[in-house]
Amino acid sequence: MKTTRLLSGNEAIARGAHEAGVRVAAGYPGTPSTEILENIIQYPGVYAEWSPNEKVALEVALGAAYGGARALATMKHVGLNVASDPLLTASYTGVNAGLVIVNADDPGMHSSQNEQDNRHYARLAKVPMLEPADSQEAKDFTIRAFALSEEFDTPVLLRTTTRVNHGKSVVCPGERAEAPPRRFERNLQKYVMVPANAMRRHAVVEERLARLRELADATDLNRVERGDRPLGVITAGASYQYVKEVLPEAWVLKLGLIYPLPEALIREFAARVETLYVVEELDPFLEEQVRALGIPVLGKERFPRLGELNPGLVAAGFAGPRRETAVPPPATDVPARPPVLCPGCPHRGFYQALRKLRAIVTGDIGCYSLGALSPLETMDTCVCMGASVGNAIGIRRAQPPDDKRPVVAVIGDSTFVHSGITGLVDAVYNNTPVTVCILDNRTTAMTGGQDHPASGRTLAGAEAPRLDMAGLARAVGVEDVLEVDPYDQEAAERALRYAVQTGKPSVVITNRPCVLIDRSAHRPALAVDLERCTACGLCFRLGCPAIEAVRGEDGKVKASIHSELCTGCDVCAQVCRFDAIAGEGA
Repeated sequence: MKTTRLLSGNEAIARGAHEAGVRVAAGYPGTPSTEILENIIQYPGVYAEWSPNEKVALEVALGAAYGGARALATMKHVGLNVASDPLLTASYTGVNAGLVIVNADDPGMHSSQNEQDNRHYARLAKVPMLEPADSQEAKDFTIRAFALSEEFDTPVLLRTTTRVNHGKSVVCPGERAEAPPRRFERNLQKYVMVPANAMRRHAVVEERLARLRELADATDLNRVERGDRPLGVITAGASYQYVKEVLPEAWVLKLGLIYPLPEALIREFAARVETLYVVEELDPFLEEQVRALGIPVLGKERFPRLGELNPGLVAAGFAGPRRETAVPPPATDVPARPPVLCPGCPHRGFYQALRKLRAIVTGDIGCYSLGALSPLETMDTCVCMGASVGNAIGIRRAQPPDDKRPVVAVIGDSTFVHSGITGLVDAVYNNTPVTVCILDNRTTAMTGGQDHPASGRTLAGAEAPRLDMAGLARAVGVEDVLEVDPYDQEAAERALRYAVQTGKPSVVITNRPCVLIDRSAHRPALAVDLERCTACGLCFRLGCPAIEAVRGEDGKVKASIHSELCTGCDVCAQVCRFDAIAGEGA
């Protein structure tokens, strides 16, 4: 009797990579893909690393594949934007050993700045894409993807969505099968993409795509499930589960290989049913290709293209035309619970000092993005990883002469390493007077505390050299580099005021670790003297979850500090003008 395990999709992908004989894995943490590498590092025989960014991760994995080792690259959907440069040319070079790229889309934007549909990357790069619908398929499709990669000499995209990545279902684990060793053989025409070679390789890509189309019609990755009603549904991934729940009696063409599509199979399936639907999240990726075959189909006029689907939305789509044009608002009786920085987060103290400058603040991707929200309301832009520095340069260059507001970029340590360094080089090279604030909490905090080149540890937990960000800033030509404790309000404000008036590029680096990573820095909790408290509300503007509202004896709403949440950072005491906050027992 086979043993079974309850695994998330991410755990199952890691298991599948292990069973497929993967020897190298690289990625950059990003929800919902992060846990894949955190699990794969636990398997023997696999070298796994957090790379500085997704482009480097894919290039590492591609190099490993060239060198003869099966390799895995993992990233979330926006990470593939960063890695798209090597991806599109890797389609031309092919691989050697198998190369699988996990691309985790985020319908509903649970932890993302956009809702892009990365199925389009398969068409753009002309590489096959598989999409599992549960954890068992996540494991199985990972294994199949490596075989497909080697059979067709191509990178293979494994597309997941948040529901599959984080949802758990039963998986039958297997044994690791070591892939036969392959040597790297010098082949300039295949691996060196100068124009003359690339022209020839483009023809190889087109010929390969034609063979993949033939495979799509024959493979068991795509299957027809017979039904009792003259209604047919083409679907894939998590949407398949909703269709089966809502219409278990329908005919279903369940796609596992979602690019290229099985055109002959689709025509045959459409001929069997009276009404054909396509149920898919986000863009009408499948629907448009089915329509291009001349087959009538119902799709996005019934099912929304915004956000995640669910059984209710799918049932409503089958019932009749869709009326709403957007995701329905949440129930009004549910209290709002916006995200908030943790108690004692060093970013909070820094933002408190920064907002006194009344600067234009360009932001970036990380926990510190919450600085844009009430009550801090300090950050003005947030686009993508590393954009804060470039945005600051552009805003500064666009400022009219009468606008004297300083321009400040805030960026985390992991994000700075990911894609902020080149922006800083630009500022120095073109002598643009912006201040870049590197909020160094020594971890990739937003995705759960992963290490990176400036944290001092590798994915495997081994000690590693910490990137000297102050030294790096000086090395690229920044003359004014200041390091400050963000808990020290006076010092932080003094450093910022100095940095923004230098008239040239400057850097301010905070030096407090994340309170969830380094608990040794916690101090005794503070307390509020309600007799001294004047109910001015300044401490509430910090947005600290440890500070609560209570009704004083005089009827005023005053502050109280929850001792079990307070980390003793002391920022609230520095903000209080009436000495009402001090050590516990005040």
